[in-house]
Amino acid sequence: MFTVMTVNMRCPFEKTILSAQCACAMATRFSVAEQMGVDCRGDIARNNCITLLGLMRERARFVLKLTETAGHLPFGKEMKVMLGGLLGLQRQITPGENVDHVADIHALVQQAQAAYGSLQNLPYQEIVKSIAAFHGKRRGTMVPG
Repeated sequence: MFTVMTVNMRCPFEKTILSAQCACAMATRFSVAEQMGVDCRGDIARNNCITLLGLMRERARFVLKLTETAGHLPFGKEMKVMLGGLLGLQRQITPGENVDHVADIHALVQQAQAAYGSLQNLPYQEIVKSIAAFHGKRRGTMVPG
């Protein structure tokens, strides 16, 4: 008897979900040995997120001090784009709310598409400001005690 395995597709925002700073209705967590990961259950949702991440990376090149954003970015800059960008987008979709966490990336992307017509039309000038202002958690800082 053969077991058919489905090919899962990694979530483009996997790092933000694993860091517990974002969640997504389309995300499925998995672990293989000691490695943890996140797959996306929807092809269209995944493609939308890939498009959004690519657009945020491209628009943030100047603030990231990069000439090319097509390849892998250093972890800190990738998190800056992902988290800063998603939080900035959420601030545009729900102005006036205190935003420090994205409860559902998929819903946010759908709301953004509905509000602006397409991912190309998002207010990237404002989103990039959020990317530039984003500071991740500092590692290794000890509080004197």
